[in-house]
Amino acid sequence: MDMEAKYRACVDGLASFARGIGMTDAVLGLSGGIDSSLVACMCVDAFGADHVHGYMLPGPYSSEHSLVDAQELALNLGIRAERISIDKPFEAFVDALGPHCIMSRGLAAENTQARCRMVVLMALSNAHGWMMVNTGNKSEAMMGYSTLYGDTAGAFAPIGGLYKTDVFAMSRWLNEKAQAEGAVAPIPEHVLLKPPSAELAPGQRDEDTLGSYAELDRLLIDYAEHGRSREELVAAGYDAAEVERVTGRVDAYAFKRALEPPFAPIAY
Repeated sequence: MDMEAKYRACVDGLASFARGIGMTDAVLGLSGGIDSSLVACMCVDAFGADHVHGYMLPGPYSSEHSLVDAQELALNLGIRAERISIDKPFEAFVDALGPHCIMSRGLAAENTQARCRMVVLMALSNAHGWMMVNTGNKSEAMMGYSTLYGDTAGAFAPIGGLYKTDVFAMSRWLNEKAQAEGAVAPIPEHVLLKPPSAELAPGQRDEDTLGSYAELDRLLIDYAEHGRSREELVAAGYDAAEVERVTGRVDAYAFKRALEPPFAPIAY
């Protein structure tokens, strides 16, 4: 599939799903990152700008530039982007759980922030009858790099069938398409250039945990999409230790993927 066909599959899948459950409006978190930026563009194409409700949900480690990027994206798309801090909800969990576990750092603290954001978005969804849209991609889902009942929440995942390298490629394609048509490029340039980060801890970067997305996606596609065995991957030139690491995580986190929202299948 070429990039335009992939994009249309994602948007059409989202629009069809929403029609099927009788939803006319979408709500999503705008982190200022590449995933939510691309999903916001898809939501505008599927629902119309007046029916897309974006929320910036800064936490204790959110950077100011990410909020600026999210606001610029919303302005370019013609959608509202309101701000609701999760600082107080997160602090309440830290106070309540402090006597029972370490909440100042580590996985529990990071995942609790993601779950605070989910609670806010689901409350808005319930209160207004909006469909919560998921912003996760396939690379992270395959690696279990997501928070159950946090960033795995939502009714539909428009980019759930896209690997991260395609998320970047599609975002650049979308900007180039808009400029060729005389329109403003929707996704801010800074979003395309900064290292991906969930901003759940000081200095956190996704590739520090996952490895290079370019290398990771190539291996994931050969393993998950083309069905190559571990032996075949090593014979094809992949590092044996990396094959074991990646395929081990893919297999171990199948239970997480079973609980994630549906998405439009993308052929690789």
